[in-house]
Amino acid sequence: MVGRLHGREAIRRAAGVLDSGGVVAIPTDTVYGLAASLSRPDALDRVYEIKGRPQDRPLPVLLAAMDYLDQVAVVPEPPMRDLLTRFWPGGLTVALPARAGLPGQVLAPDGTVGVRVPAHPVTVALLHEAGGALAVTSANRSGHDPGLNPQDVLTALGGQIDLLLDDGPTRGNQPSTVVGSEHGRLVLHREGVVAWPDLLRAWQGAGGKVVAPRPGTVG
Repeated sequence: MVGRLHGREAIRRAAGVLDSGGVVAIPTDTVYGLAASLSRPDALDRVYEIKGRPQDRPLPVLLAAMDYLDQVAVVPEPPMRDLLTRFWPGGLTVALPARAGLPGQVLAPDGTVGVRVPAHPVTVALLHEAGGALAVTSANRSGHDPGLNPQDVLTALGGQIDLLLDDGPTRGNQPSTVVGSEHGRLVLHREGVVAWPDLLRAWQGAGGKVVAPRPGTVG
């Protein structure tokens, strides 16, 4: 059976597994995720294999803090920057223009990368230990419900992952909300834990324009 660990030593062990090219199931503030190092394309490929994820769906990136954003994406101008300040850390993933050098597995066809700063101490501690950024997608088979507790993850994926960082049930039961911008307007790609009306109010309050949402185009 896959190793199942918790506590500070587990965070250091998980970071070592990730650095060596392993895939680790981790808790987040939304659902359990599958994490892999951005510097290990082989591990990123394994995430696709484990999930049965379509190759045309890029993997999102989690950051330990907003300070790490410029490592993976172009830091946006207002009003998008204001939106990040308002909702990070938290359940909002934002598609931003990617920095050069990122692996293809995290890049959308338009050259953006989906980034988020989670609001979960274990996740953030692991991200810091692992260098500030990891590719992380929900810990489930594609098309199935996301894992909300360690047993869900073990039942669905236990024979394929290298380690499970166990922090009990997740605090949420929905994935993150995914948004992007198009010609200066906010676009909803996936509905999730952060309510679209709340995002609209914050965006418009910062002087942004809005287009109609398009749920389901990013996941």
